[in-house]
Parts: sequence; structure tokens; C-alpha cells
Amino acid sequence: MNPPERLRLRSLQQAFILLMFIALPAAATTVDQVRVHKSPERTRVVFELSNSVKHNLFSLTDPRRLVIDIESAALNTDLEAVDLKQSPILKIRSGVRDGSDLRVVFDLAGVVRPSSFSLEPVRQYGDRLVVDLHIPETRKQVQEDPAGHELRDVIIAIDAGHGGDDPGATGYAGVYEKDVVLSIATILNNLFQKTPGYRAVMIRKGDYYIELRRRTLIARENHADVFLSIHANAFRSNSVNGFSVYALSDKGATSETARILAEKENETDLIGGVSLRDKDEMLLHVVLDFASAASLSSSLEIGEKILGQVGRFNNLHKTRVEQAAFVVLKSPEIPSLLIETGFISNPEEGKKLATRQHQQRIANSIFEGVRQYMEDSPPQGTFLAWKKEAENDKLITYVIEPGDSLTTIADKYHISFENLKKFNGLRSNTILIGQVLKIPAS
Repeated sequence: MNPPERLRLRSLQQAFILLMFIALPAAATTVDQVRVHKSPERTRVVFELSNSVKHNLFSLTDPRRLVIDIESAALNTDLEAVDLKQSPILKIRSGVRDGSDLRVVFDLAGVVRPSSFSLEPVRQYGDRLVVDLHIPETRKQVQEDPAGHELRDVIIAIDAGHGGDDPGATGYAGVYEKDVVLSIATILNNLFQKTPGYRAVMIRKGDYYIELRRRTLIARENHADVFLSIHANAFRSNSVNGFSVYALSDKGATSETARILAEKENETDLIGGVSLRDKDEMLLHVVLDFASAASLSSSLEIGEKILGQVGRFNNLHKTRVEQAAFVVLKSPEIPSLLIETGFISNPEEGKKLATRQHQQRIANSIFEGVRQYMEDSPPQGTFLAWKKEAENDKLITYVIEPGDSLTTIADKYHISFENLKKFNGLRSNTILIGQVLKIPAS
């Protein structure tokens, strides 16, 4: 081959290589999975990504649609397989935009308020893009305490830890902490609901994630007297076991174990999916307001009573209430406890925690501990406080006579009909001749 031909061949090779580089697209990020989680306040759509992405979000009307444009991305999952039941999304469609971008379109059934943010890799999760479809806000009706002799219930806020994208610890036979604690919380909720003088508020009712500070806000909105956050612990050594109770600390953790646990639980916002970009550095480092002395004292007393109940049948990991800077306990005006029901990482204890029988025993013990404290130190203005006052005073009794009714007896002693029923533990309006009623002090 003569020199001119060799030169011409080399030029052709270089041109071919250049064309190959021009034709090859930039390495695209792939959307490997799309998941939908429904909660009372919003529908959350999570895009699992191979890398971080830039995106743009906007809404369209006639018909209602939400459009998400993801730069340099390709779809690597089946959108038809995404479960859209009980969500405002009718269908999810996708297409290529500008040659290399991915466009995802939600066909919507109604009005939503969308927001979106990216999450960096944490624990078992890689990069994620989160799109929240918020239910339009409606003004919440807050029940005011009635005037006069009407009495309110003691309100117990029950928080099942983790949920949704944050499974918590994984234990015996692949059981998730989020499922175990929701079951215990539900049993505990039922115990309080059927007991006169109490009303329970479930913070999380299903498999979805709620931000830590939103959990305490829900408790405040419901005027809770006590906040209980239910969890199941885990440790690298599967021999560690036992029940433990934690309260907020205003001076630092009472032990290294408490400090490590608080750091782990506080990290769940990153796992469950919460954008922290709008939070200042002090907040990111979990600097908490000091709990009031009265609230902290009540927290410790309730915790000790719960430990006393559980210790009758179950091993205690810590025999006293430990303290650390838990974000979920940041409600200075509400006595608050984080309860670790056991170590799900321990084979024997994890197996028990997955059973309904053990969950019932744990819930019963927590209930009894709280009930003991509340009957000893009931909040002012509650039925329990009035009941205690009446029991300490000399009670008036009344023997039912022909023609009596609860209404006429209540009017006679200037008390409410409902209070007379509650005080005597009556489930119906039926009374019998000769029956003795206790008349509460007014």
C-alpha cells in the first residue's frame, strides 16, 4: 500500500471513530422501579434510580395531568405493573423527550398539590426521586373542651415507628419492624378505646411513612396527654435481647447505647423520604428544645411503671428509663416515650415479637403502666381527675326507685347525664329498681 492510500485509510478510520463517539448517547440514568404509597395526607410515588438526576415537575389541565421530565434517563421497569389502587392516579405513561430525556405523565382523577425532591443513597436505598401528591387541605375541626361539668377523655397518641419505604429492622424469618410495631400499636389503641375515660389517636394506621416532626405535630393537634412511639430494636450481635424505654434528654444521652439508638432512629427521615434541604444545620444535627421539667418528670414516671409491668414476664434490656435526643420525642409539653419492645434481631425474641400472643402481652403491659400513672396523676379537667376527686371525697349514693331515670337523677344532683353514666361504668341507659348509683362530686 503506497503512502497516499495509507494516509487516506488512516483518515477514514479516524472519521469512523469520531462518528461512533458522536452517535453514542451519554450514559443514561435508568429508572429501575416505581412504587406508590398511600397515606391519609398524600400519595407518594418513588422512582428508584441508578444515579442522581435533574428533573422538572409541572401540572396540566383539561384533562388533569402531572408531568415529570427527568434529564438523561431511560425507563427500565414496567409502569403497567405499578399498583395505583386507592390513589388519585388513573394511569402512568412515559415517553422520550428531546432524544435523551424521560417524560413521565400521571393521568389524575382529581385536584392534587404536587411536590418533589431527590434523596441521596442511604442504607439499603440508592438514589431516589420522590413525588408527593398532597390531598387539598381542609380546615380541621379541633374539639374544644366544653364548659361546665362536661369532662374530657385522657388522650393517648400511639405512634407505630417507621413504615412505607422505611421498614426499620429486619428480624426473624424476614419480619419487618414496621409491621410488628403497627400490630402492637393497633392492639394498644383498642385497649384504650374500650376503656372509659380514654381516647387513643393512632399516628400511623397503615404501611406509609410519616416524618418524625409531623408525628409529634399530629399528637399536638389532637391535644394528646401522652405520646408513645413503638419500636423493635436490633443489634449486630443476635444474642442481645430485652425490652427498654427511652425519654427525651435535655443534657445528652444517659448511655452510649441510648446515643447510638437515637442517631439510628433520627436517621429514619432520610430513609422514609424527607427532604432536609430547607432545614438549617442545627436542626440537621438534632439540636432539640429542652423538655419542660414537669413533662420530662411525667415521662420518666410513666416509663418506670411500664418497665415494672413488662418485667413481670419479659427480660428488660435496661431496668430504668434511658434518655437521649430523639427527634420523635420533641414535644416539650407532652410526656413522651420511645418504647423498644424487644430485639427483633434476636432469633428467639424476634420469633416471639412476630406472634399475636406476645404482641398482646406487650400491649397489655404498656396499657397498664400508662393507666396506673393516669389514675394516680390524672390531667385536670378529665373524667379520670373528677373520678379520683369524687373517690377521695365522701360519695353520695342513690338507690333507684320506681319512675327514676338517669336523666331525672342527673338533674336532681346538677350533674350531666353522660357523666353519671361514665362514673358508674354504665354501657346503656337501662337501670333497675334497687340498683345503687354513685353520685360524683361536682
